[in-house]
Amino acid sequence: MVNYFELYDLPESFNPDTAAVKKKYYELSRQYHPDRFAQADDSTRAEALRMAALNNDAFKTLNSADSTMAYILKQHELLEDEEKYNLPPNFLMEMMDLNEVISEWEEERDNDRLQLQATESLLDQFEQWQLAVQPLTQQFDAGNHDKELLLRIKDYYFRKKYLLRIQERIDTFASR
Repeated sequence: MVNYFELYDLPESFNPDTAAVKKKYYELSRQYHPDRFAQADDSTRAEALRMAALNNDAFKTLNSADSTMAYILKQHELLEDEEKYNLPPNFLMEMMDLNEVISEWEEERDNDRLQLQATESLLDQFEQWQLAVQPLTQQFDAGNHDKELLLRIKDYYFRKKYLLRIQERIDTFASR
């Protein structure tokens, strides 16, 4: 499997240099653009298409903080596709309370106070998440690639996924 950081000549980081990512993406896009290989043999065209697709995947991944986090965890064999992760009970209790507020709001659709309470509670959870995960990702970016550190980051990765599902629920109901 090709390493996106190596492909882009970047150090492995939860916060890759966005300008460098963009620059390398455009460079590789020009290099492997299918039009440049229209007259080439089948295997050369196929390789160019493979590299163009790989470049697109790398750019998409490294341009998203969530995708970059998942990618690094997968690279270190700490995250599997469709993994069922057990979140800490205290976090799940907080989420149950938040879901109850959302359910109350859904039942009393016109209650702006409940919508505001649910939204503020969710924003507070996102802020807590950011405050907790940022020092961990900074340690990794500074060179600490310890498995225990990555496992702590993985826990926050799954917490954020949970929060995003709740946000989707709020957004879906609010748009009705």
